[in-house]
Amino acid sequence: MNYIILSLIGKRSTAFVHVSNLFFCKSDLRCFFHPKRNSEEMKLLSPSTLSPPSAFLPHHPHGFFNFPIKKSRCIRKAGPTKITAKFELNPPPYPLNALEPVMSQETLEYHWGKHHRTYVDNLNRQIDGTDLDERSLEDIVVISYNKGDMLPAFNNASQAWNHDFFWESMKPGGGGKPSGDLLKLVERDFGSFEKFLDEFKTAASTQFGSGWAWLAYKESRLDVGNAVNPLRTDDDNKLVVVKTPNAVNPLVWNYYHPLLTIDVWEHAYFIDFPNRRTDYVSVFMDKLVSWEAVSSRLEQAKAKVAESERNEMKREEEDQSTNSEATAEIYSDIDADLDSE
Repeated sequence: MNYIILSLIGKRSTAFVHVSNLFFCKSDLRCFFHPKRNSEEMKLLSPSTLSPPSAFLPHHPHGFFNFPIKKSRCIRKAGPTKITAKFELNPPPYPLNALEPVMSQETLEYHWGKHHRTYVDNLNRQIDGTDLDERSLEDIVVISYNKGDMLPAFNNASQAWNHDFFWESMKPGGGGKPSGDLLKLVERDFGSFEKFLDEFKTAASTQFGSGWAWLAYKESRLDVGNAVNPLRTDDDNKLVVVKTPNAVNPLVWNYYHPLLTIDVWEHAYFIDFPNRRTDYVSVFMDKLVSWEAVSSRLEQAKAKVAESERNEMKREEEDQSTNSEATAEIYSDIDADLDSE
């Protein structure tokens, strides 16, 4: 029989444990294997016949026994190198059980706690030490989209941004109908709130495979400097419903401002609505949407559009002034040449 004698460092206390019962060695314990002895010796070491340690075995000054022993080492394996996170996993703006019974806590724990966390962790690894390391998340999304020829960081960056936006698009006791300027624009651009609901639900339900459906505010401009944008239509400068595949979002189309989104990747709803995306979309719109968040985003989008227009007018005025000065200089040179003749 083999027994292990455990002696707490610096303490005059002992314990005898059979090897079959040893599972770990803590840092504050030192483990010793007692050599095999004959049956009579083992009887002396048996817990049933053992006297108190101080009356039976001599103690080492530091608390260890003097008979022959062999020390067993506890080796700690080195873990992976830790990367300092630039981006953190932002929690939803409500407790994980706050959307029940419409969206379960289990869904939030799985969707936010695992999927969203993975996107953020992978993004931090991908941009560490690169030119993207000091950029904002929105900048990384636009730059890494790279006119549709996506760079490695795009999917994780865009999915991290999309999920932050998605959590903030919901609230406990949400749904219903918007009000104020948002409702006026919805009725102007879709004909009625009910027609908007139908169009949004259809876009979300019919997105092929994984992706997202969006309500966006589209400026009356077109720029193809970054992405292959949809052709100019009468929808410019209005609210529009669009759907995007996989991780793509409207940020990659210049002059599109996202206001609302729904995640239609299967992991977003399969726990609560297995194979029932249409039901999930309907419940999302009827009972979860935070119209207050959408209205706030609309005001921010309008402010950005106004600032963009002011900056463009300023650039045009500067260009006209520069052109006028150049023209005046040309005529001045011509007059000088004529005078010299």
